[in-house]
Amino acid sequence: MIKTGVIGYGYWGPNIVRNFSANSDISVEKVCDLSEKRLNEVKLRYPRIKTNTDCDFILKDSKLDAVAIVTPVFTHYELAKKALQNNKHIFVEKPFTATSEQGQELIELAEKKELQIMVDHTFIFTGAVRKMKEVLDNDTLGDLYYYDSVRVNLGLFQHDINVIWDLAPHDISIMDFLLDNEKPVSVNAVGTTHVNKRLEDVAYLTINFDNGFIAHFHVNWLSPVKVRKTLVAGDKKMLIWDDLEEDEKIRIYDKGIEVKNEEDVYNLLVQYREGEINIPTIDKTEALELEADYFVNCIKSNKKPVNDGEAGLRVVKVLEASDESVKNNGKEIKL
Repeated sequence: MIKTGVIGYGYWGPNIVRNFSANSDISVEKVCDLSEKRLNEVKLRYPRIKTNTDCDFILKDSKLDAVAIVTPVFTHYELAKKALQNNKHIFVEKPFTATSEQGQELIELAEKKELQIMVDHTFIFTGAVRKMKEVLDNDTLGDLYYYDSVRVNLGLFQHDINVIWDLAPHDISIMDFLLDNEKPVSVNAVGTTHVNKRLEDVAYLTINFDNGFIAHFHVNWLSPVKVRKTLVAGDKKMLIWDDLEEDEKIRIYDKGIEVKNEEDVYNLLVQYREGEINIPTIDKTEALELEADYFVNCIKSNKKPVNDGEAGLRVVKVLEASDESVKNNGKEIKL
């Protein structure tokens, strides 16, 4: 039984407590939050769980094996460092840390202490993303051309991070998981502010790879409609993932172009291939349920998670580079 404490019971914290509590191998012993109102909610739902507004109530408890940190990103480093120093495995909400230097330090500390870091890249545990991983690993799409992602909605505006740090970690972590053999080399990004002049609320990121593959991300807090859509195209087939679709989240299109030689391109003799559409069945198990189980298994088997500190650090490096590029009018920033 992994005895766990949860720090933060705001927007995402209740989901963590619910899924951890439902896991037979995890015992949520304590919850910490600055809000007494939120802690009263914990007491009503989980009378057995002890609560407090002081984080040390969890961090210094020698009986706890792990700590889930579900707080704003600027607090992650101090809380995670103290948890590791007190010999606790950590489960950290995305993004991992506010800077890559902080992330690297935590990784080194965890290795020294022989403790696990898991970054809550929840989407890689969804049935849709796991199916996409299967499709790509089976070479169903062939050689990849591009990755295009849109994640837009009206709000929720953050007061401490811009739209890139709020929304892009989801899609960058998904891409990192899907393309684990491909590493980005640089980032170009542009963004603008409308509501809060300090924080971008609309942004476009382009991530470049050595092999000509390109990834593009649109994140936006000012859209009149909510869109969660990703397109991955290869020379064999193309895939669209619409996360807002209830039953047909993924469609694989047998569409493309066929060019026999460069002379055909010059003469515009390009043949278009039009085939069937495949709609695979998607596992609907809640992602956090699978992630909680995976967290336990990684601790027990001393196995590094796919969403470990290194994965979290790779995402943070892209976010940092994106910020730098935005400040320099879209200048290419090397990773």
